[in-house]
Amino acid sequence: MTSTATPPQNRSRSTLAISAGILAALVILFFVFANFYTDILWYDQLGFLNVLTTRWIATGVMFLVGFVAMFLPVWLSLQLAYRTRPMYAKLSSQLDRYQEVVEPLRRVAMLGIPGVLGLFGGVAAASSWPVVLQWLNRTPFGIADPEFGFDVGFFVWELPFWRGIIAFASAVVLLSLLAAAATGYLYGSIRVNGREIRISRTARIQLAITGGLYVALQGVSIWFDQYAAAVEPSVGFLAAGAGFTEVNATIPGRAILAGIAVVVAILFFITAVIGRWRLPVIGTALLVISGLIIGSGYPALVQQFQVVPSERELEAQFIQRNIDFTRDAYGLADIVEVPYNAVTEAEAGALREDAETTANIRIIDPALVSPAFAQLEQFRQYYQFPRFLDVGRYEIDGQTQDTVLAVRELNPDGQSAQNWVNQRIVFTHGYGLVAAFGNQRSDDGQPVFLEQGIPVGGVLTEQLGEYEPRIYFGEFSPTYSIVGAPEGAEPQELDFPAEGEVGSDENIDASGNARYTFTGDGGPALDNVFKRLIYAITFQSTEILLSNQVNDQSQILYDRDPLTRVQRAAPYLTLDNDPYPAIIDGRIKWIVDGYTTTANYPYSTSVALSAAIADTYTPAPQFPIDNINYIRNSVKATVDAYDGSVTLYAWDTEDPVLQTWQSIFPNTLESADEMSDALLSQVRYPSDLFKVQRNILGRYHVTEPGSFFATDDEWRTPNDPVSNPNAPTLQPPYYLTMQVPGSDDPSFTLYSTFIPAATGENQRNVLFGYLAANADAGDDYGKLTLLRLPRQTTIPGPGQVQAQFDSDANVGQQLNLLRQGQTEVISGNLLTLPVGGGLLYVQPVYVQSTGDTSFPLLRRVLVSFGEEIAFEDTLDQALDVLFGGDSGAIAGDGDVEPTDPLPTEPTEPTDPSTPAPPIDPNALQQALTDARDALLEREAAYRANDLVAAAQADARLQEALERAIALSD
Repeated sequence: MTSTATPPQNRSRSTLAISAGILAALVILFFVFANFYTDILWYDQLGFLNVLTTRWIATGVMFLVGFVAMFLPVWLSLQLAYRTRPMYAKLSSQLDRYQEVVEPLRRVAMLGIPGVLGLFGGVAAASSWPVVLQWLNRTPFGIADPEFGFDVGFFVWELPFWRGIIAFASAVVLLSLLAAAATGYLYGSIRVNGREIRISRTARIQLAITGGLYVALQGVSIWFDQYAAAVEPSVGFLAAGAGFTEVNATIPGRAILAGIAVVVAILFFITAVIGRWRLPVIGTALLVISGLIIGSGYPALVQQFQVVPSERELEAQFIQRNIDFTRDAYGLADIVEVPYNAVTEAEAGALREDAETTANIRIIDPALVSPAFAQLEQFRQYYQFPRFLDVGRYEIDGQTQDTVLAVRELNPDGQSAQNWVNQRIVFTHGYGLVAAFGNQRSDDGQPVFLEQGIPVGGVLTEQLGEYEPRIYFGEFSPTYSIVGAPEGAEPQELDFPAEGEVGSDENIDASGNARYTFTGDGGPALDNVFKRLIYAITFQSTEILLSNQVNDQSQILYDRDPLTRVQRAAPYLTLDNDPYPAIIDGRIKWIVDGYTTTANYPYSTSVALSAAIADTYTPAPQFPIDNINYIRNSVKATVDAYDGSVTLYAWDTEDPVLQTWQSIFPNTLESADEMSDALLSQVRYPSDLFKVQRNILGRYHVTEPGSFFATDDEWRTPNDPVSNPNAPTLQPPYYLTMQVPGSDDPSFTLYSTFIPAATGENQRNVLFGYLAANADAGDDYGKLTLLRLPRQTTIPGPGQVQAQFDSDANVGQQLNLLRQGQTEVISGNLLTLPVGGGLLYVQPVYVQSTGDTSFPLLRRVLVSFGEEIAFEDTLDQALDVLFGGDSGAIAGDGDVEPTDPLPTEPTEPTDPSTPAPPIDPNALQQALTDARDALLEREAAYRANDLVAAAQADARLQEALERAIALSD
């Protein structure tokens, strides 16, 4: 009789578990591989594969270095402690039980513990690859540090590297020490009996040597810390750099402490030989006490009793260092200061010498006309324009013309049928650039376009020639699109809504829309099933693998935002937040400004980059490294809107930071000499850099140490007068073509203003400074001019001018008339121009009805010069009224004959037999005076954050305005 044996059930389960685990691991590895492989395909297609491979190799090498550097010492320490254990040590019952638990796992633990720590060490080292590569490829700055005599490059490149090495080595030695001590205690090399600690000879040698190494490393760390005083904030007045206390107490104290640490380390080594722990224990205690006395106590005493009583005199030379190095780090060393004795009397003909500047004054607000662009030029719901348009300039018939422009981008959310084919195959690109004259308006208040329509056409096409209008790569492009088809295949992409009849063109479909097939090289090819599978996994879309719309000629376009593409091609750059489009050499290209930055420039004050660039147009962005103390606009980049190709140009070739990164990523940058004339005509001084500079200059325009210490002349950027008073934002800098006082010719200029930095009741909204940057490529590109305004004459600032506009009785009456009916009055950007020997303020006033399809129309223009105000239909009329009947110049809207585009209900005719009662002029004037007083009280309440008082003042304002309207009817 025979029987059949069945396999054990647990063996079957374990086999299934192992199989499932292997399968899961393979799936995870495949997903990881897919991510790596798509990166390779993307970078290879873009032409920057060496950037990816350099990062991967550097990261991998640093991971291995960190892993080995952590694994080997810890493993060796464990092995030595275990192999030199006493064989017949008498252990306590508790340790016996510990050994019984640990011993079966000992071999695994001997490798596992160093392995886990090695992984952490490898990850930590891998993240420091930029520091290591910068150190290996470091470039000197050619500027000597005044305290130690080192090149600035030592603090930027070498100090972070060596401090990182010392910190990592200290962690390795400390963990090795703890591992040896734990092993020695577990196996009897270290025994504790009450208050007595017995250590075996071999354990003593190991622990003493390891402890000595650790203390020696701390000594080296303290030695390097004395150099860090040049980068860190001072304990005294200085925001950065070594002050009197650091130079005379902290730095010498750290040198002494480093010496003491070396002596204590020697005592540990001596203990390894003679076996007495008293000396290193006493030495360690003395080191700690010395650290408290020499490292903390003595500098505090020097600061409190020597520096504070005579701080202005003692800190003077160190304040001068901080001023000089900060101005150099932010590119402010060569700023040109011009005394500008601004006048406040508006005289006839005052603008005659500023005729070209006057003609280019921009009255179209790029923050308000996006709805007008949308209503007049969007054409279909699947197109869109950005909220804030860009300001550029083109040469038209030999004259520079400021423009407000944007590209007509695709709106993925505007499609009526949301399905995969429409989202990824049909709606793939935007179409065309739309541009309006910055200084002109139509009779009914609309922008006057110089480039518009589908297909595109206008003055720019006539001047520059035809160009590729399709926008495959933009700020609002879809996550990914699949384009391309075999030759002769029917086009699948919607190109633009056409006006032709079906059959009039082979690319016009049954709906009257033009169709198109992408012909460029814009993304990785999907020329085999494996690539389609990889991207189907990456974008979690089975349609990429299964759809018959995808063929061997297909390309997948993704990472299409210009900032994303440049950031991936140049990961070392900090990018400006405002890429802007321009027509260049027959293509629409995005121009992106890139900055090289560091936070290790000695004696330079740090600034929070996100806070410095935040204003009405730019909410505070997030940066990987926010605090910086050095910045250069070192790279100009372009991204082709059609095929996404990225070109990086080395703009500031003298920047040592850029030179270092060029050594790390060779052959990725083109020379600026390769930039075409068309591209050079469109580059501009970047706004984010300018904002950082104005932030620093608010304090560092003062170059005399005594005045700097007294902080009696600090400036700040004024709040935007048209921002929400409950949550005010800084006024953005504005681009204008103008001739800055002190320059020979007009130029495309970026400017901002300064008011006193006082707050509370001492706050004054008067102008103290006017900063302008030449934004035209050429010899004067980036030239910063600071106009210093007279203190004896009160020049109203933007906030005060806006208050004058709001409180003026005549202006208020006319605005109330504009507000009647279903309309809203919107104040545009308040521009400030140094013309006519003073400061001219210009503010366009828009009117918008409350309908769903309405958009702001430019109806009036407010101007101010000194205490004088004018409010007219056009800028040209307003300037003539302001300057005694003849401004001496002609504005860009001089030919406009305004019409009222907002229809109003007809009024009933007045019965001539019943004349209207006469208006009491005194009562009307009193009502207007009450309205002005209430408005001023409301603004004061908002500044004091007293919302109750603001509400009460607002009620009084409404009551006074209603009285004024009633009296004027």
